[in-house]
Amino acid sequence: MQPYAVPREDVRARSACPLQSRGQAVRFSSEGMKEFEETVVRYPIRQAAVLPALWIAQREFGWISTEVVEYVAGLCDLAPSHVYGVVSFYTMFNRAPVGRFHLQLCTNISCQLMGAEEVLARLEEKLGVRLGGTTEDNQFTLIEVECLAACEMAPMIQVNDEFIGPLTPDSAAALVDRLRQGGR
Repeated sequence: MQPYAVPREDVRARSACPLQSRGQAVRFSSEGMKEFEETVVRYPIRQAAVLPALWIAQREFGWISTEVVEYVAGLCDLAPSHVYGVVSFYTMFNRAPVGRFHLQLCTNISCQLMGAEEVLARLEEKLGVRLGGTTEDNQFTLIEVECLAACEMAPMIQVNDEFIGPLTPDSAAALVDRLRQGGR
């Protein structure tokens, strides 16, 4: 007996935490599918592999679209609403395309007290986008995150998977310049 009923549903109709559409079918690469199959056998039931499946999907597709939600739901024998619930709960899953450099600025209390708001203002000015936006050239997406658990580096930012800090408005602007020039 299946623990979850898998009704056909349209996750595009959700409005509280919207997902964007890719407008095309998705499938893991052969490497991604191999990784998924090697991962799923480590769990007592297939449904428990939803988080690793979503990580593979985000790595392969760059973000989690409505089609990816439906694809992962099928792989894990889950209702799309269950997978959608996971994606909308965890902030580390991108529900829209992000730029080549995903700038995640911590604005929690330690970073805020150390000047995160000034860093944010300088980044918005330097990039020409507001918080949550992506530059026209798709190089930078700027978001705020609640906490990156690196208070000793306050104020700090995560660029893709790398933590950088402490920042000042000037060092944040210089970071953008280095990234634009292909540096780290």
